Amino acid sequence: MLDETLTYALIKVVKAHRNRMAAALVPLGLHVGQELLLNQLWRQDGLTQGELISRLGVEPPTVTKTLQRLERSGLVYRSPDPERPRVARVHLTEAGKALREPVEEIWTRTDEQLQRGLNDTERDLLTRLVRAMPR
Repeated sequence: MLDETLTYALIKVVKAHRNRMAAALVPLGLHVGQELLLNQLWRQDGLTQGELISRLGVEPPTVTKTLQRLERSGLVYRSPDPERPRVARVHLTEAGKALREPVEEIWTRTDEQLQRGLNDTERDLLTRLVRAMPR
C-alpha cells in the first residue's frame, strides 16, 4: 500500500509543515515561498533574477511571478545594473528588510514545532538524514 511507504509519510509531513508556514506568514502579508526569495536578498541584496533562479533552484516563471508580487507589496524593487543595462538587480525596500526578523522567528518556531517530541540525539540524526537525501 502506498500509505505505508516512506515517501507517503514524507509528503504528509511536508504538506502539514507547509500549511503551518503558510498560516504563520499570512499576518506578514507573505505567501509560502516568498520568504525564500527574500532570504536570498537578506543574505546578499542586489542579486539579478538569474542569480535568484540559480540559488532557489526554481523555474524562471516562478521567480518572475514572486518578484512581481513582492514589488506590488512594496518589499522589493528592480533597478538596472550600471554595467549591464539590460540586466536588472533586485533590491530590498526598508519594508522588505524589516521582515527579516519576524520571518526568522517564524522559521525558528516552526522548526521547534517540527522537532517537538524528539530528544537531542534524534534531532541530530533527523537533521543529518534529511540533509543527506537527494534533492
